[in-house]
Amino acid sequence: MGSTASALIRGKVGPRRKALTGVLTELVDSIVSGELREGALLPAEESLLKRFQVSRTTLRESLQHMVALGLIQATPRAGTVVQPKTAWNLLDPVVLSSALRHNRERGFYDSLADARALIEPEAARLAALSASPRSLAAIGNAFADMVDSQGRDTQAWSEADLSFHASIIEASDNWVYRQFIVAIRAALLASFQITNRASQSHEEAIDLHRDVYDAIRSRRPEEAGTAMRRLIDRAREDMSRALTDTFDKAERDMP
Repeated sequence: MGSTASALIRGKVGPRRKALTGVLTELVDSIVSGELREGALLPAEESLLKRFQVSRTTLRESLQHMVALGLIQATPRAGTVVQPKTAWNLLDPVVLSSALRHNRERGFYDSLADARALIEPEAARLAALSASPRSLAAIGNAFADMVDSQGRDTQAWSEADLSFHASIIEASDNWVYRQFIVAIRAALLASFQITNRASQSHEEAIDLHRDVYDAIRSRRPEEAGTAMRRLIDRAREDMSRALTDTFDKAERDMP
């Protein structure tokens, strides 16, 4: 699930690399935010060169990345056209990061929860069957960090929560599941940051995660899968509540 853009972000930092990343990020954000809508033409090359103050090579390479991401399509007669959302590679970190800043549609997060519900209970079951001592230690360390975070509304909790789920998927020893967590890492962290502000108590959240961890380290695969399903179901409820609060606030703030 790697991409040209994610490889770009991981590339060696230097003046040209930094410029390339900056141009790509800003152009992607223009499209994902809706500033440039489906079917719109990108500004002419000379206009973009003036806007970004980069070389023609850097600009053209950025546009090539965007073509690879499904965001734009260059045509001989029409020019460079913004593609429909269905063509975008939303799992690319650059696109996904922008989508998380601008997207508050329930369907976006429902799709994430649906994917988690398919993959994570089975990953927990597999981890209970075959996790190595090192993998179990990683899960345990992440759980301990959650306990030590002193509350669900902290960045430390969200990062420990992400580490907990990522460690379980890593312990499943399934390369497809591992690619899943790599692809949606940013989305998962963002969703945790949203749900962790919802009303579920810190103690209840700890109990749900402890049930998963205890079942995995005790080698009880079916219980591990069931516990993970309960955890994701609760996360779905928290997300729905958090988004409802967000929508209600937005409506109240409208002039």
